[in-house]
Amino acid sequence: MNYNTWPPLLVVDVEGNGTNPPDLVEVAALPIRDGRPDTSTAGAWLIRPPRPVTPFAARVHGLTNEVLASSPSWPEVAGQVRGLLGEAWIAAHGAHVDYRVLSAHLPGWEPAGVIDTLRLARAAVPGLPGYGLDALIKQRQPDLSHAPDQRHRARFDAYATALLLLDLAERYPTWGQLAAVSVPPSLPGAPQPEEDPTLW
Repeated sequence: MNYNTWPPLLVVDVEGNGTNPPDLVEVAALPIRDGRPDTSTAGAWLIRPPRPVTPFAARVHGLTNEVLASSPSWPEVAGQVRGLLGEAWIAAHGAHVDYRVLSAHLPGWEPAGVIDTLRLARAAVPGLPGYGLDALIKQRQPDLSHAPDQRHRARFDAYATALLLLDLAERYPTWGQLAAVSVPPSLPGAPQPEEDPTLW
């Protein structure tokens, strides 16, 4: 894989407060540059949600109402998040969730395309017993010794997803082939069906 052919891409992960629809409590955006995660230009934000964090969500990611009490609200950081994401591609594991939540919180924002590493993994390594992030970490064994925070925190999950993306991408010689198998049909960047030339 020639990473110089990749468009601008950020691996994203969001954590919510457990409500439906969710309020954001953490966002991470990790650029991929020269075939590696670029932690020096990554962005991560803790956010005080307008509604309390549910006990279940707090047990998953550890971000309690007390932890977030002094964090900025979403309107205070939304411009920074939008500025980092820009119009680049994004990648995430189960990307429709992250894309949907970010789109709801950033009206008018749309990435150039959306890579789903869950979809990519199913295409690249068929037949695994599971394709959740934990299962893929166990199966592919990326080097997470430099990953920030811990599992279920946005920075950790974005870093782990970035390493899995780069590992799985090695099976596809070109960006076009990678995108063809990993962009969900309904999301930005999906290949458009060719028009029937016989129609007029």
